[in-house]
Amino acid sequence: MLLTAPDVRRLAAQLDLRPTKQLGQNFVIDPNTVRRLVRTAGVGVDDVVVEVGPGLGSLTLGLLPEVKRVVAVEIDVALGRQLPLTVADRAPELAGRLEVVLQDALLLEGVPGPPPTAFVANLPYNVAVPVLLRLLEKLPSLERGLVMVQAEVADRLAASPGSKTYGVPSVKAAWYAEVSKAGTIGRNVFWPAPNVDSGLVAFTRREPPGADRVATFAVIDAAFAQRRKTLRAALAGWAGSPAAAEERLRAAGIDPSARGEVLAVEDFARLAST
Repeated sequence: MLLTAPDVRRLAAQLDLRPTKQLGQNFVIDPNTVRRLVRTAGVGVDDVVVEVGPGLGSLTLGLLPEVKRVVAVEIDVALGRQLPLTVADRAPELAGRLEVVLQDALLLEGVPGPPPTAFVANLPYNVAVPVLLRLLEKLPSLERGLVMVQAEVADRLAASPGSKTYGVPSVKAAWYAEVSKAGTIGRNVFWPAPNVDSGLVAFTRREPPGADRVATFAVIDAAFAQRRKTLRAALAGWAGSPAAAEERLRAAGIDPSARGEVLAVEDFARLAST
């Protein structure tokens, strides 16, 4: 039932599809990789799964036998219209479990049907972080998920305070969930093969810190906009002046001479509340 490399190329030729970097189109052509993704995601018969960027359906076909429902969000109209036909052809008994939403995931406000419980996707490299953060914000019923992203992005999303790769994506993702790396993926399982390796990122929803999210994210953005500067200097614009920044940092129990990369999301939340 799963798509092989010849299947993917045949479907692409049928659609006169030329994968574009603009849409981050790199299609999985290895059934074993699909099986690994589904197994690592840990989804089951009660799950309603959101998939962003299903493309030609490689991962979709792997998910459908294992879950209650898949809501596939696709920006490419031709691909979105082909996906139900591919499922009907290769797994007709599962066609009723699929719903396709033709939309840009960055504009998503919700999905039709029962509340989704999991997010599993091979995300386009160029929008992976904003898409993940958007879905975590707009779909609060998501309990867990697994996404395949560029290896460097996987490192950033799962980074801990104090590490070189820790930054805005790390802190904002941590607002919503416990995030961890769940493996690496080589280049040859894709068509066309990307110039970089991929990584798997798993997340489990957690209660956010007790602060306003928008206010906290504003502090995070300010702190990392000039990450070589001390927080006293980096947050001067946000607070109104270096002195005001120092006052708020001290009120939150944070050293004004520290830098943003040493703070956990709870520290930023506490600072936003001062």
